[in-house]
Amino acid sequence: MRFRSMACGAAGLMLVAAVGCTGDGDSDGDAGPTSPPTSARASAKTPSATPTPTPTPANPVSIPGLIQREHRGSDLKLGNVRVRTDAYTQYAVTYEANGLTISGIMNIPRGKGPFPALVLAHGYIDPAVYTSGRGLAREQELLARNGYVVLHTDYRNHAGSDDDPDNDVNLRLGYTEDTIGAVMALRSSGRPEIDGERIGLLGRSMGGGVVYNTLVVAPGLVDAAVVFAPVSSRPDENIDHFQRGDGDPVVAEIDKTHGTPEENPKFWREASPITYVDRVTEPLLIHHGTADESCPIVWSERTTAAFEKAGKDVELVKYKGEHHTFAPQWPASMDTTMDFFEKHLR
Repeated sequence: MRFRSMACGAAGLMLVAAVGCTGDGDSDGDAGPTSPPTSARASAKTPSATPTPTPTPANPVSIPGLIQREHRGSDLKLGNVRVRTDAYTQYAVTYEANGLTISGIMNIPRGKGPFPALVLAHGYIDPAVYTSGRGLAREQELLARNGYVVLHTDYRNHAGSDDDPDNDVNLRLGYTEDTIGAVMALRSSGRPEIDGERIGLLGRSMGGGVVYNTLVVAPGLVDAAVVFAPVSSRPDENIDHFQRGDGDPVVAEIDKTHGTPEENPKFWREASPITYVDRVTEPLLIHHGTADESCPIVWSERTTAAFEKAGKDVELVKYKGEHHTFAPQWPASMDTTMDFFEKHLR
């Protein structure tokens, strides 16, 4: 079932199933043919009932916490024209995601719409040097030339987006909220160029992890997803690989706030999208080079195996000798990507 048709309504998202569902209690009434003794009659004035348990709120810094949250994305605004080409026009944009204003860029193809849309989730770039729309530049260009509206989100704390001072300590889960908000803002924009019924995701490196999170938090939100050279679907593995060994001071703050994986395994299990892969409803295509020096291909192999075990529609395409940035085999990978989106979004 598509997310847009769920009973939660177009304005928000409330997915609570599998996280503390409760049932109705049964009441015991006085249905006997004779009056009970005085003591029993006194107690019968207030019928005994099985209380309905109150669900325990999930840790907000977790996948269940994101599932329980009512997500909002709206108010897509086109700003200045950044680029005009023979095939598309690129605009600076902003949108609202869970109370924050997020900046980005959007390519709108020339011609008669509406066009299917893609939200692009970029990899890690130091926010101190990041500029709006930086990342996935080749993909932005090619996909727009092939008839897709392309919204590249900057994420919170980047470029013109609002700040979220706790985002790094909270495992950057805010980027997932920004991506969900981008899809919802596209869908609710009312712009004639955008087909809100056909939306996909594409993420690279860290953005691949953002896509994993989005798929498990909001099943039915999009129609299909593609990731390139993604990070691990276990945040503790990413932190050990990218941050802990380099002495990143944020790691000490993360350990102090949430505990290490050894001290608090429940937290880290609930922060991992792979724990909840059974929720995914969309087809997923994963591209990974065998010589990736940044994100080991074994990460994608393990994630693919988890999707397959859960009976999900997943395909891992391996590129022999290809590195993290995808150079010689990038054109072939994009042909496969466009065939995939053509199948699921056209």
